[in-house]
Amino acid sequence: MVLPLDEAVRTLVHDGDTVALEGFTHLIPVAAGHEIIRQGLRDLTLVRMTPDIVYDQLIGAGCARKLVFSWGGNPGVGSLHRFRDAVTHGWPLPLQIEEHSHAGMTNRYVAGASGLPFAILRGYSGTDLVGNNPNISTVTCPFSGQEVAAVPAVDPDVTVIHAQRADRSGNVQLWGITGIQKEAALAAERVLVTVEEVVETLDPVPGQVLLPGRIVDAVSVVPGGAAPSYAHGYYERDNSAYKAWDEIGRDREAFNAWLEEQIGAPAAGAT
Repeated sequence: MVLPLDEAVRTLVHDGDTVALEGFTHLIPVAAGHEIIRQGLRDLTLVRMTPDIVYDQLIGAGCARKLVFSWGGNPGVGSLHRFRDAVTHGWPLPLQIEEHSHAGMTNRYVAGASGLPFAILRGYSGTDLVGNNPNISTVTCPFSGQEVAAVPAVDPDVTVIHAQRADRSGNVQLWGITGIQKEAALAAERVLVTVEEVVETLDPVPGQVLLPGRIVDAVSVVPGGAAPSYAHGYYERDNSAYKAWDEIGRDREAFNAWLEEQIGAPAAGAT
């Protein structure tokens, strides 16, 4: 259950998988994303409601063939330049994109967690997403006759999240600003959780989310594993890292230098 991160990624994440690395504002599984890059995984479909710089890094390293998302950017700074380069210039590889609304992605995860094939919601009406995304459709309510939007469930092969704590049985505890981590984990075939620490007892915390060990395939102890995002109660957000990424991500050569020096991964593509 408790495995080193490199072993956990090697065991649970495979080429061609649909992978969700979820976290909202904080508890973003950055270290796990870097290990995926380091292991040279390819042809991944990356899913996340709010892909930020770790997805920019995964895309720039050539790990992804498709991104399914509802917003993407370097929060508080600007664009994701490796993402933009992949979409507009196919560097280092062409990237397919599938865009949804936040509400649509949330409902897709909930449907996956509930074992349902699709979700319905009052949304998308009047948006440009309708007609441009084949995974947005409509159904008619059999009771009222009302037409509502329908989107397929998200069922990742692997969901990866970061949390504050786990116990030795693999039960996971996270708190603070949480996003869709619980539903993303419940929807997945396999679940990897990186944590700040493993403890003997998970003492209750206000607003906590608890994931039972029965749905968690591996826990890896990675102190600081969410940096440069933050882990509530452990460390703060490193705003300077997000600002610095804007310059690194803009330039292919600077990005390749980052890959080699900071990740220990080979340069991507041809500059």
